[in-house]
Amino acid sequence: MHLTVIARVLGIFLMLFSLTMLPPILVSMWYNDGATEAFSIAMSLIFGIGFISWLPVRDVRQDLKTRDGFIVAALFWFTLGLAGTLPFMLADNPGLSFADAFFESLSGWTTTGATVMTGLEYLPKSILWYRQQLQWLGGMGIIVLAVAILPMLGIGGMQLFRAEMPGPLKDSKLTPRITETAKALWYIYLFLTVTCALAYWLAGMSTFDAIAHSFSTVGIGGFSTYDASMGYFDSALIEAIAIVFMLVAALNFSLHFYAWRHKSLRHYFLDSEVKFFLFILAGGAILTIAALWLTDTYDFGGSVRHGLFELVSVATTAGFGTADFSVWPVFLPVLLFMMAFIGGCSGSTGGGMKVIRILLVFKQGIREIHRLIHPNAIIPVKLGKQPVSDRILESVWGFFALYVVTFMVMMLALMATGLDQVTAFSAVGSCLNNLGPGLGEVAAHYGNISDTAKWILALTMLLGRLEIFTLLVLISPSFWRS
Repeated sequence: MHLTVIARVLGIFLMLFSLTMLPPILVSMWYNDGATEAFSIAMSLIFGIGFISWLPVRDVRQDLKTRDGFIVAALFWFTLGLAGTLPFMLADNPGLSFADAFFESLSGWTTTGATVMTGLEYLPKSILWYRQQLQWLGGMGIIVLAVAILPMLGIGGMQLFRAEMPGPLKDSKLTPRITETAKALWYIYLFLTVTCALAYWLAGMSTFDAIAHSFSTVGIGGFSTYDASMGYFDSALIEAIAIVFMLVAALNFSLHFYAWRHKSLRHYFLDSEVKFFLFILAGGAILTIAALWLTDTYDFGGSVRHGLFELVSVATTAGFGTADFSVWPVFLPVLLFMMAFIGGCSGSTGGGMKVIRILLVFKQGIREIHRLIHPNAIIPVKLGKQPVSDRILESVWGFFALYVVTFMVMMLALMATGLDQVTAFSAVGSCLNNLGPGLGEVAAHYGNISDTAKWILALTMLLGRLEIFTLLVLISPSFWRS
């Protein structure tokens, strides 16, 4: 383990992150909202800490090993989540406590979208910008982590993607060098953000709101500049734009890369994960719209509009809202909430267990049924026309088992703080799947739960975003043996 290399990398991360305080400073100066000093102090402190960490080891040029990669991946979100608390605490408005500020910061970084703040309309514009910016930066970090970093550690989704992708991507990473991969992904991510912002602006949002909401839409974060979220605008066109970009951002960015490189869309319709994802969404949409219409919750047009938006928002784990789905009739609150457990595709900004894992679990279940009928048959699990190795299937089942155990432990821990079963279940599910809104006491916000519960949920967000394995491996004794 190379602690000097880790310190150098984290020092660089902190110094780079300090520079992201410049846009909020400019926004604060433009609107004269009184938060300029808070962001300036935060930028100086974060840069100073990063510089002190980097300076003694600046000449170290060793490569990161696999174990170093696990530590860096975990410390990246924790350290930057910790650094991100400063503006929330230093600014007079909102002036959050440390627990609340860390919860809000980590929720932004992990693109969870769970918030402890209300009265968003009355916050300084720079604070609102900063919240949205955190989700945008976190979303890009997730893409690079999922597509470029985790496969190097042996736990990413890229090997599943390569199993059925034709052409040069099948036998290599997206590009030979990780820096080139990250750069290409940044271009795609930035292009989607600019396009989304322009579409929102043309649909009637102000320039500020359009940019702010494009950050959280493409990042699938769900933060908004209004308590009413997307419902504030009451625009079917804006909601339609949000649906399109939430769906695009919930697809594997490797597919977007392939489309950009080869100027082709055909591979989207050939990808097993995409087809399964759209099939699940279509089934959920039919059930949701039908239930809303048949129970007279809305007329048919309203059922389609609100039902489709909420379904896509929750299923992609964005967490935007135009209506309070927690009070919808019959099975709808649970149906929508369960959709978040599936989440987005691998290599996307979406949370959840990921569509590819659910698909493989389903195919494995079908195979076991066939084995009962034909015990001696050799029945491979395939994605498209390519067989999936047993090692990958074992990894998926291992993730599923750890996911269930983690969920149970966190839920019991939350209930021990005094929360009821519905609130504890939905809060853990929401944070582990990086969704945001929950049911019960956390349907609107998380500000009323105890600090202990917030710390538990902050850890849950981190576990969900780092795909559980990345964090839990650090508590394994064998990891620390030389």
